[in-house]
Amino acid sequence: MPKRVVTGVVTRDKAAKTRRVEVTRLVRHPRYGKILRRRTVCTAHDEENQSHAGDLVEIEESRPLSRTKRWKLLRVVTKGPTGVVASLAVGTGTDEANKAL
Repeated sequence: MPKRVVTGVVTRDKAAKTRRVEVTRLVRHPRYGKILRRRTVCTAHDEENQSHAGDLVEIEESRPLSRTKRWKLLRVVTKGPTGVVASLAVGTGTDEANKAL
């Protein structure tokens, strides 16, 4: 069975070899039909510490690596802007920071 691969934004890179990745998806409200933005927070293993906050990364499902880590970093899709950190992933930030994405 193939493993799931998802794309998300790194929002935290303080721990060694561990990244907090937020995966956003769009879902339709069951009754009203409005499109809603939902997010899932995944903790991923980054063996070489190659990703940093703000980067768009691809992660793959894996066996449990710790109490919370169930994902492995596959690759960094795009590097994030420097100086603009995790507030961008949740959509709170200045207009200039949002334009950077």
